[in-house]
Amino acid sequence: MQNRKLGNSNLEVSALGLGCMGMSFGYGPPEDTAAMTALIHAAVEKGVTLFDTAEVYGPYTNEILVGAALEPFRGQVAIATKFGFQMKPNGQPGYVGLNSRPEQIKAVAEASLQRLRVDAIDLFYQHRVDPNVPIEDVAGAVKDLIAEGKVKHFGLSEAGAGTIRRAHSVQPVTALQSEYSLWWRRPELEIIPTLEELGIGFVTYSPLGKGFLTGKLDSTTEFSGTDFRNILPRFSVESRAANQALVDLLGTIAVPKGATIAQVALAWLLAQKPWIVPIPGTTKLHRLEENLGGASLELTADELTRIDAAAANVVGERYPEHIEKMTGL
Repeated sequence: MQNRKLGNSNLEVSALGLGCMGMSFGYGPPEDTAAMTALIHAAVEKGVTLFDTAEVYGPYTNEILVGAALEPFRGQVAIATKFGFQMKPNGQPGYVGLNSRPEQIKAVAEASLQRLRVDAIDLFYQHRVDPNVPIEDVAGAVKDLIAEGKVKHFGLSEAGAGTIRRAHSVQPVTALQSEYSLWWRRPELEIIPTLEELGIGFVTYSPLGKGFLTGKLDSTTEFSGTDFRNILPRFSVESRAANQALVDLLGTIAVPKGATIAQVALAWLLAQKPWIVPIPGTTKLHRLEENLGGASLELTADELTRIDAAAANVVGERYPEHIEKMTGL
């Protein structure tokens, strides 16, 4: 597994990380803890050094899982987690809104340190921009945590270009985490040029289009009642049928290479910039192995052009309006 440096920082991680959310949250009931621990250990053995979690995943249960699983590898891997949501009281699932007040950020950091079983959080993201708290105050709070040795690197998630610039002027931003893939290319308009200018790395979540770019889903696929894809416009039956053409094109490129559709999608993403690090998530060992194979797949200029053309025709909004409003894009 090759490594990549996140922008101008000294944070060097594997070219592909592992998104851990789905192990505990979002795609149905939580998976077996022992099985997910074994999967995380397998990822480490295969060279993965960036693991992504957040307090809201569960809430809390995903951080607990990741912290316990990676405790034997302390100092060998980087764990990224996030703050910014106000959890419901008494351990109830879900959140009641955003909260990035400085005192809240510092309280979340203390709790995450305990759950992750680390002395310092490697990469601490604001999960969503809080319109009620100036981003300068957010950056200042994380700057304090860095000075105290409790956080190593500051990140933002789903922030707009202006917000990134303002935060970066207070505390250098090591990485932005946002959705980016053949399924969602809006970051190419403003975000990627801004990151390149400022020397900020790009950690891309949902690099396989929440599963659609694996070729394992189609318009007949049914999701469990707790699968959040049920509410996503792009996963309506009509949108999935219309977007099948992109998956079919990826398949025609994959087959002659002895590759899979998912590997081609990841290879396309890695080819965009040398400071992009996708974090595909999975709960299955064979999918982990498949995804990691995408890091060594090379695409020709002609193949990249054909893929770009097909991706331009993707239809359907990625989120319902009330969720999309929480992003800065």
